[in-house]
Amino acid sequence: MTQGNGTEVTEFFLLGFGVQHKFQYVLFTVFLVIYVTSVVGNIGMILLIKTDSRLQVPMYFFLQHLAFVDICSTSAITPKMLQNFITKNMSISFRGCVMQLLVYATFATSDCYLLAAMAVDRYVAICNPLHYPIVMSRRVCIYLAAGSYAMGSINASVHTGFTFSLSFCKSNTINHFFCDVPPILALSCSNTDINIMLLAVFVGFNLMFTVLVVIFSYIYIMSTILKMSSTTGRKKTFSTCASHLTAVTVFYGTLSYMYLQPRSNNFQESMKGASICYGIVIPMLNPLIYSLRNKEVKEALKVMGKKFF
Repeated sequence: MTQGNGTEVTEFFLLGFGVQHKFQYVLFTVFLVIYVTSVVGNIGMILLIKTDSRLQVPMYFFLQHLAFVDICSTSAITPKMLQNFITKNMSISFRGCVMQLLVYATFATSDCYLLAAMAVDRYVAICNPLHYPIVMSRRVCIYLAAGSYAMGSINASVHTGFTFSLSFCKSNTINHFFCDVPPILALSCSNTDINIMLLAVFVGFNLMFTVLVVIFSYIYIMSTILKMSSTTGRKKTFSTCASHLTAVTVFYGTLSYMYLQPRSNNFQESMKGASICYGIVIPMLNPLIYSLRNKEVKEALKVMGKKFF
């Protein structure tokens, strides 16, 4: 990668939030607590599902992978951000920037497809309960999870490869707290039309496809629930997908804010705020949502608590 005078670009500088020095330690403490809570909560969710025999069903198979994806995506961006809060050196090496974008984009995209797979699982469980063990077999679940990782890898590889094949001459200061595609493209003196088109096509396809899968799944789920004659049956059936619906609403609500808001003078700052919710806060919320709103997880936590305490 070269700058305007032909000098090779070996590092970038992350501008971060541009807050005063006295607030940096406050933000460091807040985000450190969020990060630790996220990692501990998701690791705890994985261990809980691994050790409790009642949770060895497709729904929790996908939840286990969702927890793993959340750990990887937030770990790709949060440690570097925390480091920048307490050090004056805001630089990140060129290779480090490449790896950060590649890892984050891979697992962030996989997150979308795992949520869609979980919606399909709830659809089959509620709308076709007699065929559920056959349709959502172990092999099918593995294929869906592998497909989620594959789509994440393809999306990340394309964007990372095309982004860092550009030359950079405007600056090497990224107006963000991690290496993301739009702020990096803003530094390039090359023609970025192909990059912007690829970004629109891939992000648009991934979001539209997964959103439509979720929407149509829940249309059939709601239709099936409303046809039930028993009010108790309706509540019990709906409770099996309430936690997933909450997680989906938070996840796609944040994405909608990121990509559907109009461009303005403070667009970059708005993107930073949305990225915090999407990449840092949501991975912390997911284990809380699934533990507080899920009866099976609550019971498994009680059993584990009795064993240890």
